[in-house]
Formats: sequence, C-alpha cells, structure tokens
Amino acid sequence: MSENTYNDDIHGDIHGAGESSPDAVSLIGEASTVIPGHFGDPVRISHALRSNRNAQANPAKPLFLLLHGWGSNERDLADLMQYIAPFNDYIGLRAPLDMPSQFGQGGYTWFHDCVPTGASLDRDAYAASLAIDSWIDENIDSNREIVPLGFSQGGVLAVHLLRVHPERYRAAISLSGFLAPKVVADAAPADERLAALEVPVFYGYGKADNIIPKYEIYGMAAWLEEHTWLKSCGYPGLDHAVSLDEFNDIRQWLSDNNIASGVM
Repeated sequence: MSENTYNDDIHGDIHGAGESSPDAVSLIGEASTVIPGHFGDPVRISHALRSNRNAQANPAKPLFLLLHGWGSNERDLADLMQYIAPFNDYIGLRAPLDMPSQFGQGGYTWFHDCVPTGASLDRDAYAASLAIDSWIDENIDSNREIVPLGFSQGGVLAVHLLRVHPERYRAAISLSGFLAPKVVADAAPADERLAALEVPVFYGYGKADNIIPKYEIYGMAAWLEEHTWLKSCGYPGLDHAVSLDEFNDIRQWLSDNNIASGVM
C-alpha cells in the first residue's frame, strides 16, 4: 500500500487552529531549551503523505491519521498499515517543528522537547492537537470517519485529540504514548464529556520501555480506562518500539470494532 503514496506539500491558506485563537495564545508557556520557541506556541501542519492519491480509495472505511514520534516524519508509520489495515486509506502528517542540526537527524517533532512533562506537555499537546484538528477540518470531508494512530509523541496526540474534539474521531490508537497531566486545565477542554462517548481506544506499550517511566504508562492506562472504551496491551521485553505481536492485537481489535478487516 505504501508504494502508492505521495507527498502533499500544503502551504498558503492552511493554518493551525491555534494561530488566531486567543485561548491558544493564552496557553503559551516558558521558552524551551531544546527546540527553539515556547511550549504551547501555536503551530500549523504543512506536509502530509496520502495513500492511494488523496486517500480516497476506500472512502466507506475509516481513514487512519498517522502521527509519528520525535525526530521522524510523515512516512514513518505508513508501512505499519500493510500489517494492520491494508484496505483502509491513511494520511501521515509531518510534525510542525524542525529538529535542530545538533541532533543530526533531519526529522521533526510535535513538542519542544522529546518527552516534556507537566504544564509544558499540556501546552504543547494542546497546540499540536488544535493544529491537527484544524487541518482535518479544512482537508477531510466531515462525514469521513477518522482514527488517529500515533507512536510516542504521536501516541500522546492520538489520545489528546479526543480531549479536544472527541466527537470527530471514530477511535484512537496510542503506541508507547503518555498522558498530558492536565496541570493546565484549559489544555484538555473535552475531558468532562469524553467518557460518555465510549470512544474505542487501543493502548499498546512495551513493558521494558526505556523512555517512558512505568508510572507514566500505568497512569495513561488508568486514565484511558476511566475515560474511553479501552483495550490495553503490554508486551514483555519490548522497549520504546512496536512489535509483530502488537500488530496482531491491533488487527484483531480493529476487526472487533468494525474499523478494518482482512490482511494482505
């Protein structure tokens, strides 16, 4: 499926929701010492990778929105689709912040640090979620069902989109993600109405994760259990990565929830 993808460079009139939002501006925090800028700076999405040109090969099936992790790009999760949902369309979004040259990766990041914490994570997760949600509003038909799927930072955002606009998303998949703590209350404005919607969420994580502390993983799982219709799977020996066992579980979960079916 990934062989039919192309890079869609989006410029001009595409703006993140936070750019003109007084609420978003009020959530800007302290300056980062890692990525230039401030935690919570409004951002915009400017690059997307679409499957099967315009991601319209199977419009009756939910569209997957792929959200990569620190230092990667919009192509990172495309190959995953052939294992878990080969007959669904997808769009991979590029994170809006450039990695500085000293990291030597040439990739992109959603947040102003690899694993921000506290108020800084709240602010960056909110700013990125607003930008993604705005991009969806301007680029995807309102009747198209969407399933955000993210790894690490992208896993944060796959869930945080539900905390900003839960009615828009059919389900969510967070792989090795972690939770914005809501130290800044306005950064997760939809939490109070999320539980009643029973949005299906798959949360997968490595039990040997060397990036995300265990208490963060368990906190994420506990919060999701309370606020979503959760399927949580931990994988012994797996670090901050994904695995074939995890893909098998995701594929079964997608079938159980009538989101995707069939394998290549």
